[in-house]
Amino acid sequence: MTLQPLEYIRALDIERNFVRAAERCFVTQPSLTMQVQKLEEQLGVKIFDRSKKPLIPTPLGEKLVAQAYTILKEAERFKEIVHEQEGKLSGELKIGIIPTLAPYLLPLFVPKFESGYPNIRLVVQELQTSTIVAKLRKDELHLGILVTPLEEKGIQESPLFNEPMVGYVGKSHRLSSQEKIQMADLDLDDTWLLSEGHCLRSQVLNICKARQNDETHNFVFESGSLETLERLVEMHRGMTVLPHLATLNLNSEQRNLLREFKGVPPVREVSVVTNRVHIKTAMIDALKTVILASIPESLLKSEGQVIGV
Repeated sequence: MTLQPLEYIRALDIERNFVRAAERCFVTQPSLTMQVQKLEEQLGVKIFDRSKKPLIPTPLGEKLVAQAYTILKEAERFKEIVHEQEGKLSGELKIGIIPTLAPYLLPLFVPKFESGYPNIRLVVQELQTSTIVAKLRKDELHLGILVTPLEEKGIQESPLFNEPMVGYVGKSHRLSSQEKIQMADLDLDDTWLLSEGHCLRSQVLNICKARQNDETHNFVFESGSLETLERLVEMHRGMTVLPHLATLNLNSEQRNLLREFKGVPPVREVSVVTNRVHIKTAMIDALKTVILASIPESLLKSEGQVIGV
């Protein structure tokens, strides 16, 4: 058995369509179909259920597809080991990063990484956690930079740092007169949230008290942007919760709205995540080193209560 039929199986699993899978592999559709059928005949099983639209793997096919991913990654890793021994770090590194990290973390490390590793091409996508995990499983990303713990089967987490969370409190908010606030003080009735799918939303929900009836408010709004929530706090009632990196570029007037938490602060664990069988190992290690060298030193020492996502 060669690797080519396994590449076709992987493409079919991603695309769930013979025509698109063939386009992905740069072959004709009849050629791909014939190779997959030939493999099924050799094994004496059906890997894909063609009666479904889109097609799906059979129960046994799911196990074979998963093994195909593993074999292909191990084959790529085989070649990488030689390049690493020769001291060659070059090629493409595909990264997924969540929106509440991307605008604040990328400017800190990307210029240094590009300068230190000019032969590596970074391809970065800003995506929500669930999409990053799905793309990692399909080998469409090499790594994700996001908030953990995820406890996702088959996903390996490598924590980088703990990022403290702080309150951003409007001048007319009930907590504005306090120098520091407590997690128990937060209430969803007057706290702006990110929209569904953002891990920071889940963390704030884990901090705040139970939601009361939204119908009591004339204006209910959830955003996909931390910057939008900041503007609402500055111009309207309410407060929100910001991760530390999002506060670094605030001006002096905006910093006056920040409130640290008393006692043990809530923190979010920022990690690099990969498939358990992953490739680009040396590149990923180099990236982690550059990130840790680029962030504020205080983050490397941050301790607190890790809030789940």
